[in-house]
Amino acid sequence: MRPAHENTREDSNMKVVVIGGTGLIGSKVVSKLNDHGHEAVAASPNTGVNTLTGEGLAEVLQGAQVVVDVSNSPSWEDEAVMNFFRTCTGNLLKANAEAGVTHHVALSIVGTDRLPDNGYFRAKLAQEELIKASGMPYSIVHATQFFEFANGIADAGTEGDTVRIPPVKFQPIYSDDVATAVARTAAGTPLNGVVEIAGPDMFRFDELIRDVLTAQNDPRKVVADPHARYYGSELQDGSLVPGPGAQLGATRFADWFAQQQR
Repeated sequence: MRPAHENTREDSNMKVVVIGGTGLIGSKVVSKLNDHGHEAVAASPNTGVNTLTGEGLAEVLQGAQVVVDVSNSPSWEDEAVMNFFRTCTGNLLKANAEAGVTHHVALSIVGTDRLPDNGYFRAKLAQEELIKASGMPYSIVHATQFFEFANGIADAGTEGDTVRIPPVKFQPIYSDDVATAVARTAAGTPLNGVVEIAGPDMFRFDELIRDVLTAQNDPRKVVADPHARYYGSELQDGSLVPGPGAQLGATRFADWFAQQQR
């Protein structure tokens, strides 16, 4: 990814609490921050910190300068996911203020404001609005879909032996590049705005999923269907891709996929 020169900070050895710090992205963020001399602490229900109930928040945030929220709802049902992000974010922002945290970083999704039919996107948008209205210095990182979820997307679009995928632009990113961008943002000065990140290559959604399944000798047939829904939403051509100026990851999908196949 290209460096965000405008987002640099001289502080060293900051304490950074990573909410969701034991998950796919969070564990990588913790490692990257620790490798750069910061004190990164993984916070999740596994470590005794529960943002939904508030348990353990005050203790883990003691002495923290930065909080990074990469947590995820255990349920994607519309009401449950909305309750998760609203409640957790409210609890976290309150605890941040009480602890004297000076930078709140949240990982969100490219296109949160473009897919109102998607309950998960609506919940992430509500999370972002709470952060922006809190008065706390913040940075929001909008990422495109992760490489790792290509098969899950195919499964979600499967009816019998057919996979229906909309023929729209798709620019996925490697989870490790997401973690790099989030860690860099956490170590920088607050943006009080949004930065978009994406992979280096643009694809047509149905073609990429077809190539993935073919390479895995998966017999399912991928059909380009403009009305196929992506987790509940009908997509426009630009729904899932970033605007101009997005930071691009270093890892190409073809290289990552070849490594996974080996």
